[in-house]
Amino acid sequence: MNALTPKAIVAALNRYIVGQDDAKRAVAIAIRNRWRRQQLPDGIRDEVGPKNILMMGPTGVGKTEIARRLASLVGAPFVKVEATKYTEVGYHGRDVESMVRDLLDRAIDMVRAEQTEVVRTEGERRTEESLLDLLMPPVDMPGEQDADAADRRQRSREKMRKRLQEGELEDTSVEISVKQKVMPQGVFAAGVDSLDPDMQGFLEKLMPSQSKRRRVPLREARKVIFDQHCEGLIDEEKVIEMAIQRTENSGLIFVDEIDKLCSSDRQGGPDVSRQGVQRDLLPIVEGSQVSCRQGLVRTDHILFIAAGAFHGTSPSDLMPELQGRFPIRVELTDLTRDDFLRILTEPENALTKQQIALMATEGVKLDFTADSVEAMAELAATVNNTTQNIGARRLHTIMEKVMDDLSFEADEKSGDAVNVDRAYVMDRLKDVAADEDLSRFIL
Repeated sequence: MNALTPKAIVAALNRYIVGQDDAKRAVAIAIRNRWRRQQLPDGIRDEVGPKNILMMGPTGVGKTEIARRLASLVGAPFVKVEATKYTEVGYHGRDVESMVRDLLDRAIDMVRAEQTEVVRTEGERRTEESLLDLLMPPVDMPGEQDADAADRRQRSREKMRKRLQEGELEDTSVEISVKQKVMPQGVFAAGVDSLDPDMQGFLEKLMPSQSKRRRVPLREARKVIFDQHCEGLIDEEKVIEMAIQRTENSGLIFVDEIDKLCSSDRQGGPDVSRQGVQRDLLPIVEGSQVSCRQGLVRTDHILFIAAGAFHGTSPSDLMPELQGRFPIRVELTDLTRDDFLRILTEPENALTKQQIALMATEGVKLDFTADSVEAMAELAATVNNTTQNIGARRLHTIMEKVMDDLSFEADEKSGDAVNVDRAYVMDRLKDVAADEDLSRFIL
């Protein structure tokens, strides 16, 4: 984090996301403030809370991608949730506290993966010995074992070890014991994670893991046995303790579609629990304790980023208390033709680069000319303006339509060089572009 200054964070986000400089600047400052808080003395550290962010903008302009790339950049536990999937307490559905439990589960996975790397050397050593035991089961001889026989067996084991290390035995079948967790059946099967954490733990104890013998190739057995040894080497209590600490201090929750929680004039019907979801969300965003199976998690310093298109509504339609929990407001702008042009070519995961790589797997050398990229960008901007504006997602639709024939016949064109120019693009899209009704459904 020392090197992740706000400018460095923005530069890293620019590798994948075009435009939206205000949003990138806001999240970069929020992340840097987390690092600054960790440097403060204990007395003031707990008083500095996160500055939650509310992103406003149409779909497909980069709201979710900014949050996802940001979490990946700083190695923080991250979950993306849809506000519409939660319901007020008392109604059927997920309660808002489950987003914190999901975040803790993600943090546990991250910490466990890190601890696996710590014990990897010892785990691999034990795995190798276990595989040798499977290939050459130990012989129990009554009385004292003959020294010569033991020496011969040890030499044979070392020869087998060398073959194992050189990969000669990867296809050899061995029988291993695999632990399987019994899944709940019947009435609990559909909603186990909606149960009280104590009840979840009770059900897990009622349904312990079962061992099952399986015969698998040695390459598969190695992974299973390695995971089993690592499980024994890793201190699970330490993993949970570190995960809770990371969740509380570095967790990032992205709440999408928050505008759908805005109250409408209608009463009853599908809007019945929207106001209630906002009320349930308030204490979590402000800071409270959430009970999880692994322990209590405080949400005081979890960073919340909310996003919504706010078509026909505005942030002021949210409850005033909830508005105050998101002090930083960022408006993301509509994407223009020039933005689409950059999206198609500049990012490391640009669509043109993806298609070139995909066709290369079939032996087809694909090339996009500058005018072909301009044609797709112009068409995307035009269709977004005349029909529904879905932002950069429009480029995916257009690209797939342009590449449809070539993708279908690529295996027959191995060794060919295909040049995609403006004429190629317009020929593939002429019927759709000419028929406005058709483009409404296809593009």
